[in-house]
Amino acid sequence: MGDPSGIGPEIIALALKKVRVLAEFIVIGDKWVFEKSQKAKPKSIKYKFIDLQNVSHKNFAFGKVRAEYGRASIEYLNKAMELIKKREIDCLVTAPISKEAINLAGFKYSGHTEYFAQKSNTNDFVMLLLNRQLKISLVTRHISILKVPLQLSKERIYKTVRLTYKSLKDLFLIKKPRLVVCGLNPHASDNGLIGQEENRVIRPALVSLKRIIKHIDGPRPADIAILEAYQKKYDCVIAMYHDQALIPLKLLGKKTGVNLTLGLPFIRTSPLHGTAFDIAGTHLADPTSLIEAIKLAARCTLNQRKA
Repeated sequence: MGDPSGIGPEIIALALKKVRVLAEFIVIGDKWVFEKSQKAKPKSIKYKFIDLQNVSHKNFAFGKVRAEYGRASIEYLNKAMELIKKREIDCLVTAPISKEAINLAGFKYSGHTEYFAQKSNTNDFVMLLLNRQLKISLVTRHISILKVPLQLSKERIYKTVRLTYKSLKDLFLIKKPRLVVCGLNPHASDNGLIGQEENRVIRPALVSLKRIIKHIDGPRPADIAILEAYQKKYDCVIAMYHDQALIPLKLLGKKTGVNLTLGLPFIRTSPLHGTAFDIAGTHLADPTSLIEAIKLAARCTLNQRKA
């Protein structure tokens, strides 16, 4: 259910009405909050609710950053991991959490991705962000822009590309994925005139990758790489940092955006937006991104069985 004070409860209720025949659904959260988030009394939709009853009714409010709500959202994730390990669920869709709230509660995760990687003992994992126009994998995730050049390495780029390539084949059934790798600097550094990361790190990684992946280009200027992927020359872009991917994705299709975590031992997706505390509890939330996340989770789970 995500942060109980965010829009997660509301968009889940709205999304379930649209995807009711797609799967058997289990909602993990606090049922009192879930029902409180809805404009009208919930209609009869077939789903199971696991009610952890972990939100105090006293002084509850939507749109608030509180340690209590951060702790509750982590407890929902812990329950989900328990069900995954018992094979009681096939895949997982997560509503937004507040990084600030979970850190106030004492949980030092920078997001869902890092939580699941730690809990499943996964060393190699990648955030693949996508909408109906683009697929973009991230080499670095939720870090300061100052740290991005320091965290780029030949090994990290190599692993990101390999896992992305394999996932495009296994989860999206693309037989021969075509990839393009972004540079870090403007104009992909103009051969070292604007920075050294392309020549020092990115190109050496691509030399190794080209031995095993036929259709891979780069490092390309990020604006050109993303434009050409939008024009369907490539199946997926490899971006060096967070906003290099998120800005074009949200401009081209915020409502259809989804985050898919690659490398986990199960399929996990989430909508491409946050808790939206500013509109939580006002019944203005749009469930479209969550609906797309649910559809993608089901599709990837079924494709994985075919691969």
